[in-house]
Amino acid sequence: MYDVYGVREDFPVLKDVVYLDNSATTQTPIPAVEAMIDYFYRYAGNYGRGAHRLARETTNRYEDARETVARFLNVESSKTVFTKNTTEGINLIANSYPWEVEDHIVTTLLEHHSNLLPWLRLQKMGVDVTVVNPDSKGIIDTSSIENAFTEKTKLVAITQVSNVFGSVQDVKSITKVAHRNGIKALVDGAQSAGHMPINLKDLDCDFFATAGHKGLLGPQGTGVLYVKEPDVLESASVGGGTVSDVSGSNYVLEPSPACFEAGTPNIPGVIGLGRAVEYVENIGISEIEAHDVKLSREAAKRLSELEYVEVYGPEDRTGIVPFNVKGLHPHDVALILDQTRRICVRSGHHCAIPITRFLKVNGTVRASFALYNTREEVDILVNAVSGLKALIS
Repeated sequence: MYDVYGVREDFPVLKDVVYLDNSATTQTPIPAVEAMIDYFYRYAGNYGRGAHRLARETTNRYEDARETVARFLNVESSKTVFTKNTTEGINLIANSYPWEVEDHIVTTLLEHHSNLLPWLRLQKMGVDVTVVNPDSKGIIDTSSIENAFTEKTKLVAITQVSNVFGSVQDVKSITKVAHRNGIKALVDGAQSAGHMPINLKDLDCDFFATAGHKGLLGPQGTGVLYVKEPDVLESASVGGGTVSDVSGSNYVLEPSPACFEAGTPNIPGVIGLGRAVEYVENIGISEIEAHDVKLSREAAKRLSELEYVEVYGPEDRTGIVPFNVKGLHPHDVALILDQTRRICVRSGHHCAIPITRFLKVNGTVRASFALYNTREEVDILVNAVSGLKALIS
């Protein structure tokens, strides 16, 4: 049986607040924090840059974390690159792929700015971009992606779970369609990794970027990028740790992942991320998914029963419940919930301005769930929103 109350013991801040802002960042469990403290107190050295015992232990722990993350995603560790967040991973692809004038990229209006702006910026280089619209519930039809392809299309970039709707996209079918047309596929997994089972061998996408500090429960400043064929890229960032040889006029890059990880990395963060992923594995990703889905769908159903509340997204959502209270600004709702009931939710455009404009709203209130949230917290949220009726003119 899923012991949510036992899980909560590893997240001390939950004693003080009702934390429903997990799409922005999750809390980090005690074992992951202790792993980072252990690094600083027992063996802090630089990664891959020394023969002494502290450097060796640091390097071993860092690579152990890589093995853990790669196993969790079912990919080779040599193709698993550590970044500082999803944004950096997507930008690494955008800045390292050998684009040519008139190349074409397909993405969607659902995207977080991190999976939209890097492609739009490439337009300055002569790359064309097509942005596909979802339906009113935040679902992208695979045929609409395929219909946007041209003979110049090189990449389709799409989120697996919308951070605005909580809608799940059929990225496996989209990847298959892309490959059938000789096109590479990038999946933004910021809202899916750690919330649902992900098997990248089965998904077969060419690139997968995610954050360490969301569903994977790691610290901020950590992220993961999977690159199926590293040789198609040359990292835009080179320097210490990326090369095997340098002359006065040339250099030879190390193989992946070293060639993509220039300079001293976030060593304690990566070690903490590795321990956090083990924590997720020990609980069970399928159990976490079922828990998140149950709470979010109950919250969405109960909020939608309030006549002055509008809930967005599909019924078969996962983890994310966006809504508005008629007559109240989303920021005001979030502030009131915090000040009166210590409920932490997100409000605004959620770094996805195009899709909130598509909804014809000035942002939404977003409640997002994780492995440690409870049915009682759903009650607290719904009751608090019910109490806002007195403020509506």
